[in-house]
Amino acid sequence: MVKILSWNVNGIRSCANKGLLDWLEREDADMVCLQETKARVEQLPAELANPCDGQGKPYLPLWSCAERKGYSGTAIFTKREPLSVTTLGIPEFDVEGRTVIADFGDFTLVSAYFPNSQEAGVRLDYKLRFCDAILHFCQALRASGKHLVVAGDYNIAHEPIDLARPEQNEGNAGYLPEERAWMTSFLSAGYIDTFRYQCSEPGHYTWWTYRVPTARKNNIGWRLDYHCIDAEFLPALLTAGIQAEVQGSDHCPVSLTLDL
Repeated sequence: MVKILSWNVNGIRSCANKGLLDWLEREDADMVCLQETKARVEQLPAELANPCDGQGKPYLPLWSCAERKGYSGTAIFTKREPLSVTTLGIPEFDVEGRTVIADFGDFTLVSAYFPNSQEAGVRLDYKLRFCDAILHFCQALRASGKHLVVAGDYNIAHEPIDLARPEQNEGNAGYLPEERAWMTSFLSAGYIDTFRYQCSEPGHYTWWTYRVPTARKNNIGWRLDYHCIDAEFLPALLTAGIQAEVQGSDHCPVSLTLDL
């Protein structure tokens, strides 16, 4: 069994002050994907630059940092040595540290931080280019016979069930028609939203705005964080979950276990 976790930490240093390292040790996952790390490796203390698992052994950390300090960034902490580590290889996305991609042989793991389309959709074109690049990468990998897991903050609530107040958020970033249409096309191309595949109930979210202090307490949230897999990989799926009780960020972690 392989246990994978993904969490938009909204600043790894800030999250570390709120229990990130304790969570890492407690969960003892095989791979942990992080998004919005907001730091360069040289800015981190040793315990964050080289974190340990639940056995006290150091993870192998794989980083993709934004050139701009305090912005974006992704990482994978892994117990298994990957065969290779890359990014999308597209400068406009790599400069923001949007992906870390690790090939483990039996599957490829992507830690992805999808862009926020922002108010009035000012970055929507950039986001959709990133989305299309992800789909192109995934399709090329599948065509070569490989399996994949795309973990991370997609910054998209796909359907009305994926946010508490869909009517009030029509036209807002993360729920724009273009974003939702891309998510539909992605899944239709042969990818599985693992959590929704196993759970059709409403009320499950992964992000609650800090702008409303009671949003998390009252569960007025959005489901923006996913583990998606290729359809051919579905027989390996065991569980997909949301750790809504875990504090430390405006997002919570999401989990995936695979039978490998």
